[in-house]
Amino acid sequence: MRLTIENLHASLGQTHVVRGVSLEASGAQFIGLIGPNGVGKTTLVRAAAALIPFTGSVELDGASVSSMEPRARARAIAYLAQGAGSHWPLEVSRLVALGRLPHLAPFRAPAPEDEAAIARAMSLADVECFRGRDVLTLSGGERARVLLARALAVEAPLLLVDEPVASLDPYHQIRIMEVLRAYADEGRMVVAVLHDLSLAARYCDRLILLDGGTVKADGRPDEVLTPANLEETYRIRALTGGEGRESYVLPIARTDSLD
Repeated sequence: MRLTIENLHASLGQTHVVRGVSLEASGAQFIGLIGPNGVGKTTLVRAAAALIPFTGSVELDGASVSSMEPRARARAIAYLAQGAGSHWPLEVSRLVALGRLPHLAPFRAPAPEDEAAIARAMSLADVECFRGRDVLTLSGGERARVLLARALAVEAPLLLVDEPVASLDPYHQIRIMEVLRAYADEGRMVVAVLHDLSLAARYCDRLILLDGGTVKADGRPDEVLTPANLEETYRIRALTGGEGRESYVLPIARTDSLD
């Protein structure tokens, strides 16, 4: 799998949000897309999934995502939106099973391999305990895990997730980051919009720091999460370090003033 983005520009309404972003990624890796609010992270992943208009190019293995047949694109790219919800009273396993629709011929029931993919996704996202329940009876955090399971069930070579841990308690934040890490380790590419810098530093192979709609830094977490980048982009000072092999980034102060 090779993802190539060249000179991508995208707007929200009249606002030019992403400004000439170019990047390339190949092979199995977990990429964190980081940066302050409003710098274009969500817009970039939506454009990469061909969900919004853009100029420039986005290619998967040399094929333009905009030109791909929709079902083929849905098999190649799984996308979990920020704050995604469910508005219908579906039983949890049936909702997760929707992730297999790109693989099914019209009017065909799921095959054994589809049922196995659904079971794997539910196990990974830790939602087997909700089987049989109406998704609308779940809490926001529980529902977020079910929707992640739906995205995992696609078993796409490219998984795009927007703030996947935003509504979760600390245990499930770690659990979901472990799931995304494992998904990449199985030979796939994961691109996740993240705000928790410690989680990004700990689990991601590569971080892409956006600021003002452009790429400010791109590299290993220790190369990107430097004091200078944190101050210039986030306007914070932070403690950085590690416990064993695990890294952490602890914001401790703003660099601007209330004066």
